Amino acid sequence: MSVVTRVIPCLDVAGGRVVKGVNFENLREMGDPVELARRYFEQGADELTFLDVTATVDERATTYDVVRRTAEEVFIPLTVGGGVRSVDDVARLQGVGADKVGVNSAAIARPGLLDEIADRFGAQALVLSLDVKRSPRTPSGFVVTTHGGKKETDLDALAWAREAIERGAGELLVNSIDADGTKAGFDLELVGLMRELASVPVIASGGAGDVSHFAPAVRAGADAVLAASVFHSGQMTIGEVKQALRADGIETR
Repeated sequence: MSVVTRVIPCLDVAGGRVVKGVNFENLREMGDPVELARRYFEQGADELTFLDVTATVDERATTYDVVRRTAEEVFIPLTVGGGVRSVDDVARLQGVGADKVGVNSAAIARPGLLDEIADRFGAQALVLSLDVKRSPRTPSGFVVTTHGGKKETDLDALAWAREAIERGAGELLVNSIDADGTKAGFDLELVGLMRELASVPVIASGGAGDVSHFAPAVRAGADAVLAASVFHSGQMTIGEVKQALRADGIETR
């Protein structure tokens, strides 16, 4: 869909620190979010995604202070998710520097939240965050989860993505829980299915382990590629990913 592919590092934050696990389990600390955000900005990241991964589970709001300090250090679009339950939450996040908000569990509990956010702030400010697992229980073979992947819903992932776009979601952040943290590559089937139905940009997330993994995700239909642990650990840089994409004939910023 997009002419230029975006490369987006993701900061999964819990307790004010960046964490990462495998399949959303066994989280380990990876560093300070503000320091990492600054590093990725300097490396040439196109955007930054900040997810408070325990906000919904703990039934609290996103850590606004960390978002504010992060926004003061980076001058690229910042998407913030985790614990967003109302238009007031969105307004407050924008007030501390967020450009877009990611919504997951709260929208599943009350789909009208998507309409409310899109009506007040515009589709460009609304990202539907999808934490998806493979499941034989749904027509597509993919089910949506909530609470950081801990609770399965009865929602077919493709049907929910389609409904969310109709309600005003301007972007889909598609995270494969099965691939998350495995470093075995993106779930290309899932990316392709989302691309087929989506009239909005699709961000592929979950599974990056090598610079060679990003181009196939773009070929499968991703407008942007997102990764976390491979950047946090220094295994690769944003620049190296962009270089690999360009070597594969894919345009980047």
